[in-house]
Amino acid sequence: MNKSIVPMVIITILTFSLLAYAGSIPESAAPGIIVPTDKEPVTPGIFQPTWASLHQYQTPDWFRDAKFGIWFCYGPQCQAEMGDWYARSMYVEGSPDYIDHLERYGPDSQVGFKDLIHLWKAEKWDADKLVTLYQKAGAQYIFVMAQHHDNFDLYDSKYQPWNSVKIGPMKDIVGDVANAARAHGLRFGVTVHASHAWTFYEAAQEADKDGPFAGLPYDGKLTLADGKGKWWEGLDPQDLYAQNHKSSGAGTVHKTWDWNNGVVPPDAAYCEKFYNRTIDLLHKYKPDVVYFDDDVLPLWPVSDAGLKIAADFYNANMHWHDGKLEAVMLGKTLDEDERKCLVWDIERGTSNRIEPLPWETDTCIGDWHYSRPLYNKDGYKHADGIIRTLADIVSKNGDLMLNIPVRGEGTIDEKEVAILQEIAAWMEPNKESIFGTRPWKVFGEGPTATSQSDSAGNFNESRAKPFTARDIRFTAKGDVVYAIVLGKPNTDITIRSLGTAANLFKGPIGKVDLLGSDLNVQWTRDADSLTIKLPTGELSNAAVVFRISPAVPK
Repeated sequence: MNKSIVPMVIITILTFSLLAYAGSIPESAAPGIIVPTDKEPVTPGIFQPTWASLHQYQTPDWFRDAKFGIWFCYGPQCQAEMGDWYARSMYVEGSPDYIDHLERYGPDSQVGFKDLIHLWKAEKWDADKLVTLYQKAGAQYIFVMAQHHDNFDLYDSKYQPWNSVKIGPMKDIVGDVANAARAHGLRFGVTVHASHAWTFYEAAQEADKDGPFAGLPYDGKLTLADGKGKWWEGLDPQDLYAQNHKSSGAGTVHKTWDWNNGVVPPDAAYCEKFYNRTIDLLHKYKPDVVYFDDDVLPLWPVSDAGLKIAADFYNANMHWHDGKLEAVMLGKTLDEDERKCLVWDIERGTSNRIEPLPWETDTCIGDWHYSRPLYNKDGYKHADGIIRTLADIVSKNGDLMLNIPVRGEGTIDEKEVAILQEIAAWMEPNKESIFGTRPWKVFGEGPTATSQSDSAGNFNESRAKPFTARDIRFTAKGDVVYAIVLGKPNTDITIRSLGTAANLFKGPIGKVDLLGSDLNVQWTRDADSLTIKLPTGELSNAAVVFRISPAVPK
C-alpha cells in the first residue's frame, strides 16, 4: 500500500467501526483508497464517480415491467454439491464441508479449493437449454454469476488468470449465458461477489489443530514458486486466495461484511485489481443489470472503486443504447438517499410496504450453490410458495430474482424442472397480473399484510408467516386492478379494500373476471367490501387472480 494512503485508510476504518451494525454506510463516508484508472478509464458521460452525480439515476421502465428474473449461481463450488460457501467452510476444521472434503478429496493441506476448480469440468453445461426452460417459467431477465467470493472468474477475464476459460471447464460461462439470454430476447445481468474474497478465504491460512494433519498449513498461503511441477505451475495461488495479508481473526465473514469490527483492510493493489476486472467484465459483456453482493457498493468506503464502477456502467450503458439509460445496478443495505442512486436489493427477504422506488428481492429455492443433501431430503421451496412470494413482492413495487442451483456437471435436477414447470403453468393464464403492472393504492390485505409491518430487509423470509387464501395482493394497469388471492379459496372471497367505503377504487366496478377462465364471475359490492362468489371448477392451488375493471361510461 502507498504510505501516503495509510493515514486516510486508518481514519476511514476507525470512522467506519463506529458504524458497525448501525445500518447502511452513509454517502458522507470518505473513501480511503483512490483507485487508479489508467488501465481501465471511467467511460466519460453525465455521471461522475460521486454520490451527488449518481443521484441523477432513474430506474428504466424495462426493469419496472419485468418483475421476474432467474439466476445462474453456478461455479466451481457446485462441484462438491454440498451447498453454499464450500470454498470457505472446507477449511473450517470439523465442519460438515471439511469432513466431506477430507473423505472425498483429501486433506486441505494437500487438496485445496484450487484443486477442486481443476476437477470441475461442467461437462453437461448447456446455457441455451436452461434459458429456454427459464423463459417458459416467465423469466424476463437472466442473471449469471461472474464470480463468487471464491474469486474465480467465470469468463474470459483479462485480470484474473484463475478463470473458467483457462482452468477447469475451459468454458466462458458468462458469455454462454449472455448469448443465450439475448438469443431469447431477454435482458441479461451479472452478479459480482469478489470484493469479499479478502476475508472469505482467511480460513485457508490456517492448519488443522488436531488429528494426523495437525500443524500442516492449508494451501491459502501458497505462492507462484510452490507450483513447480504441479498441475497449476505458472499460476499464483495468491491471485485466487488473496491471502498475502494478516488474518482478521474475526471468526466469521459476516461480522466483517461492512469492513468493520477489526477486519484487516484490503490494500490498494487488491482494490485496483477488483476495479479493473469489474470494468473489463462490464465492457466485455455489456450487461443490462449488475448485482453487487455488498452493502451499498463494493469496497465502500475502503476505496472509491464502487463509485467509479457505477459511473462507468451508467455512462457506458448510455453509449450502448444511443443515449438512453437502460442500466440497473443493485446494492444491499441502502439508505433512502442511496436508493436514488442504485436499485435496492433485499437478500432472502422483502419489504413491508409499497416502496416509492423500484427494488428487488434475490432468493433461492434452496442453497445458492447446488446441495445434494438438500435435494435428498426434499428441501426445496414449493412452486406455490414462490408464486405467492412473487405476487407479494410485485404488489410492493419490487422484482424477484430467483436462483435455481445448477449441479456441478451443468444441469438442474428433475425436482427443479418440476418446480419451473409448475411456475410456467401458473404464469400462462395469470401473467398479465404480474408483468408490466404497477403497485395499486395499497399492496394488499389479510393476515400477512399486518403481520409483516415490523419485518423488512435482508433475511426476513424465514420469519414470515405463510400466505393463505385470506391474503390478497393488488397490482394495477391503468384503471384495472388485479386481486391476487394467495391460496386456493374454499369460500366466497371478501375484499374490503374494494368496498365503496374504502374509497380506493374510484367509481363503479363494471366487471370481475377470473384469469384463465371463461366463467361468468358473480359478485356484489357494498360499503364494506367487494364479495366474489366462489367460482365453480378447478382453481389454482398457488394463487387465484381476479381482474377488476371499471364500468365503461355510457
